[in-house]
Amino acid sequence: MFAENLSNEDINELPIYQFNGGIFVIDTFDKLDDCLPLLKNQKILGFDTETKPSFKKGKVNPVSLLQISTQHESFLIRINKIGLPEEIMNILKDPKVKKIGLAIKDDIKILKNISNFEAKEFIDLQDYAEEFGIEAKSLKKITGIVLDKRISKSQQVTNWERDELTEAQQVYAATDAWICLQIYKKLNQTK
Repeated sequence: MFAENLSNEDINELPIYQFNGGIFVIDTFDKLDDCLPLLKNQKILGFDTETKPSFKKGKVNPVSLLQISTQHESFLIRINKIGLPEEIMNILKDPKVKKIGLAIKDDIKILKNISNFEAKEFIDLQDYAEEFGIEAKSLKKITGIVLDKRISKSQQVTNWERDELTEAQQVYAATDAWICLQIYKKLNQTK
């Protein structure tokens, strides 16, 4: 039903797709408290992280941003400003909440370096898409194959530790977590 892979040329022909719901930048504990009710009782979430790029060989920066997305809201948690709050860790280790992401093994490992927790109910789209005959591994290609849309990756190597995230960074970060949720839902509709 789905293509195994997609060329970059084919992807560039697809219509652009991005998150257009509510984006909440959480860089204080007060903002976290305000947003927690919107995350309560969610059974499935999109998940991603962003790290300030390093252009020096062997240097890896710590994670700067954790993105958690529902169908209509995206929460950008500024790890570089508030750390990994216990309330967020509780979501990450809750076995009743599915967290859908792409290439999440390293993301989880990096988050565990901040605060050790037992990650539960994470689904990696790279592995999950294989069950549908999809060999592509990048989020951009899997989005094209499953949703017949294109996502922008233009903000990927920007400075995620800047004082204020730009609107373009916010939309990019929100889209990366949210699109994982959309892909997962579409794949499940075809089962």
